[in-house]
Amino acid sequence: MAGLTYPDVGATRTGDLPAGWRHVHHRVRLPDGCHDEAGAAVLGWRLHRAAGIRMATDAPRAAPGVRVVSGLGVGPFRLRAPCEVVWVADDGNRIGFGYGTLPGHPARGEEAFVVSRDDAGHVWFEVVAFSRPAGWQMRAAGPAGRVFQGAYAWWLGRTLRRLCTRR
Repeated sequence: MAGLTYPDVGATRTGDLPAGWRHVHHRVRLPDGCHDEAGAAVLGWRLHRAAGIRMATDAPRAAPGVRVVSGLGVGPFRLRAPCEVVWVADDGNRIGFGYGTLPGHPARGEEAFVVSRDDAGHVWFEVVAFSRPAGWQMRAAGPAGRVFQGAYAWWLGRTLRRLCTRR
Protein backbone atom coordinates (compact mmCIF):
# COMPACT_ATOMS: atom_id res chain seq x y z
CA MET A 1 0.00 0.00 0.00
CA ALA A 2 2.18 2.81 -1.29
CA GLY A 3 1.67 6.16 0.33
CA LEU A 4 0.16 5.02 3.62
CA THR A 5 1.67 6.91 6.55
CA TYR A 6 1.76 4.18 9.19
CA PRO A 7 2.90 0.58 9.79
CA ASP A 8 0.62 -2.32 10.83
CA VAL A 9 -1.67 -2.01 7.81
CA GLY A 10 -4.82 -4.06 8.41
CA ALA A 11 -4.56 -4.17 12.20
CA THR A 12 -8.12 -2.87 12.58
CA ARG A 13 -9.35 -5.97 10.75
CA THR A 14 -7.75 -8.36 13.20
CA GLY A 15 -8.23 -6.18 16.28
CA ASP A 16 -4.55 -6.61 17.18
CA LEU A 17 -3.85 -2.87 17.46
CA PRO A 18 -0.24 -1.72 17.84
CA ALA A 19 1.02 -0.65 21.25
CA GLY A 20 2.01 2.97 21.76
CA TRP A 21 -0.80 4.37 19.60
CA ARG A 22 -4.05 6.01 20.66
CA HIS A 23 -6.83 3.40 20.41
CA VAL A 24 -10.55 3.94 19.85
CA HIS A 25 -13.13 1.20 20.43
CA HIS A 26 -16.78 2.17 20.18
CA ARG A 27 -19.60 -0.35 19.84
CA VAL A 28 -23.33 0.30 19.66
CA ARG A 29 -26.27 -2.03 19.16
CA LEU A 30 -28.45 -1.35 16.14
CA PRO A 31 -32.07 -2.36 15.62
CA ASP A 32 -32.51 -6.07 14.88
CA GLY A 33 -33.02 -6.84 11.22
CA CYS A 34 -31.02 -3.91 9.84
CA HIS A 35 -27.74 -5.76 9.24
CA ASP A 36 -27.76 -5.62 5.44
CA GLU A 37 -29.13 -2.09 5.27
CA ALA A 38 -26.58 -0.81 7.79
CA GLY A 39 -23.75 -2.62 6.00
CA ALA A 40 -24.77 -1.05 2.68
CA ALA A 41 -24.78 2.40 4.33
CA VAL A 42 -21.24 1.83 5.59
CA LEU A 43 -19.80 0.42 2.34
CA GLY A 44 -21.56 2.99 0.16
CA TRP A 45 -20.39 6.05 2.15
CA ARG A 46 -24.00 6.88 3.12
CA LEU A 47 -23.22 6.66 6.83
CA HIS A 48 -20.46 9.26 6.68
CA ARG A 49 -22.43 11.59 4.43
CA ALA A 50 -25.52 11.34 6.67
CA ALA A 51 -23.26 12.25 9.61
CA GLY A 52 -22.34 15.50 7.87
CA ILE A 53 -18.93 14.45 6.56
CA ARG A 54 -18.02 15.42 3.00
CA MET A 55 -16.75 12.32 1.24
CA ALA A 56 -14.91 12.72 -2.07
CA THR A 57 -14.28 9.19 -3.29
CA ASP A 58 -13.01 7.63 -6.47
CA ALA A 59 -15.59 4.81 -6.26
CA PRO A 60 -19.24 4.56 -5.17
CA ARG A 61 -18.41 1.74 -2.74
CA ALA A 62 -15.51 0.96 -0.44
CA ALA A 63 -13.01 -1.51 -1.92
CA PRO A 64 -9.30 -2.07 -1.34
CA GLY A 65 -7.32 0.70 -3.00
CA VAL A 66 -10.20 3.19 -3.19
CA ARG A 67 -9.10 6.64 -2.14
CA VAL A 68 -11.31 8.99 -0.17
CA VAL A 69 -10.88 12.49 1.16
CA SER A 70 -13.19 13.27 4.04
CA GLY A 71 -13.88 16.86 4.92
CA LEU A 72 -15.12 18.27 8.18
CA GLY A 73 -15.85 21.94 8.70
CA VAL A 74 -16.90 24.78 6.44
CA GLY A 75 -15.19 26.57 3.56
CA PRO A 76 -11.60 27.56 4.28
CA PHE A 77 -11.92 25.99 7.73
CA ARG A 78 -12.63 22.54 6.30
CA LEU A 79 -10.18 19.92 7.54
CA ARG A 80 -9.29 17.53 4.71
CA ALA A 81 -8.30 13.97 5.57
CA PRO A 82 -7.09 11.75 2.69
CA CYS A 83 -7.28 7.98 3.22
CA GLU A 84 -7.12 4.73 1.29
CA VAL A 85 -9.30 1.69 1.90
CA VAL A 86 -7.00 -1.15 2.99
CA TRP A 87 -9.52 -3.93 3.63
CA VAL A 88 -13.20 -4.76 3.15
CA ALA A 89 -15.35 -7.43 4.80
CA ASP A 90 -18.66 -8.60 3.35
CA ASP A 91 -19.09 -12.19 4.50
CA GLY A 92 -22.69 -12.40 5.61
CA ASN A 93 -22.24 -11.64 9.29
CA ARG A 94 -19.62 -8.88 9.01
CA ILE A 95 -19.81 -5.92 6.62
CA GLY A 96 -17.44 -2.96 6.68
CA PHE A 97 -14.05 -1.58 5.83
CA GLY A 98 -10.88 -0.12 7.22
CA TYR A 99 -8.98 2.79 5.74
CA GLY A 100 -5.56 4.17 6.41
CA THR A 101 -4.14 7.64 6.37
CA LEU A 102 -2.30 9.16 3.43
CA PRO A 103 0.05 12.18 3.37
CA GLY A 104 -1.89 15.35 4.21
CA HIS A 105 -4.08 13.71 6.85
CA PRO A 106 -3.76 15.41 10.25
CA ALA A 107 -3.25 11.99 11.89
CA ARG A 108 -1.44 8.76 11.06
CA GLY A 109 -3.20 5.45 11.53
CA GLU A 110 -6.16 3.33 10.56
CA GLU A 111 -9.88 3.36 11.29
CA ALA A 112 -12.51 0.68 10.68
CA PHE A 113 -16.30 0.82 10.47
CA VAL A 114 -18.01 -2.58 10.78
CA VAL A 115 -21.56 -3.84 11.07
CA SER A 116 -21.83 -7.36 12.50
CA ARG A 117 -24.46 -9.86 13.54
CA ASP A 118 -23.83 -12.04 16.60
CA ASP A 119 -25.04 -15.60 17.22
CA ALA A 120 -28.23 -14.30 18.84
CA GLY A 121 -29.03 -12.24 15.73
CA HIS A 122 -28.28 -8.88 17.36
CA VAL A 123 -26.80 -6.25 15.04
CA TRP A 124 -23.83 -4.17 16.13
CA PHE A 125 -21.85 -1.25 14.72
CA GLU A 126 -18.25 -0.85 15.77
CA VAL A 127 -15.57 1.77 15.16
CA VAL A 128 -12.00 0.63 15.86
CA ALA A 129 -8.98 2.84 15.28
CA PHE A 130 -5.39 3.48 16.16
CA SER A 131 -3.73 6.82 15.53
CA ARG A 132 -1.06 9.37 16.31
CA PRO A 133 -0.90 13.06 15.42
CA ALA A 134 0.77 13.72 12.06
CA GLY A 135 0.17 17.40 11.54
CA TRP A 136 0.24 20.46 13.70
CA GLN A 137 -3.57 20.50 13.98
CA MET A 138 -3.73 17.21 15.90
CA ARG A 139 -0.68 17.99 18.00
CA ALA A 140 -2.15 21.39 18.92
CA ALA A 141 -5.49 19.76 19.77
CA GLY A 142 -3.85 17.64 22.47
CA PRO A 143 -6.45 15.93 24.70
CA ALA A 144 -9.26 17.64 22.77
CA GLY A 145 -8.22 15.56 19.74
CA ARG A 146 -8.79 12.36 21.70
CA VAL A 147 -12.18 13.60 22.85
CA PHE A 148 -13.06 14.47 19.24
CA GLN A 149 -12.17 10.95 18.04
CA GLY A 150 -14.44 9.38 20.64
CA ALA A 151 -17.24 11.83 19.90
CA TYR A 152 -16.88 11.15 16.16
CA ALA A 153 -17.26 7.38 16.72
CA TRP A 154 -20.29 8.02 18.95
CA TRP A 155 -21.83 10.34 16.32
CA LEU A 156 -21.38 7.74 13.57
CA GLY A 157 -23.09 5.11 15.74
CA ARG A 158 -25.97 7.44 16.48
CA THR A 159 -26.30 8.35 12.80
CA LEU A 160 -26.32 4.72 11.66
CA ARG A 161 -28.91 3.86 14.29
CA ARG A 162 -31.08 6.71 12.97
CA LEU A 163 -30.66 5.51 9.37
CA CYS A 164 -31.78 2.02 10.42
CA THR A 165 -34.93 3.26 12.14
CA ARG A 166 -36.09 5.23 9.07
CA ARG A 167 -37.20 2.08 7.25
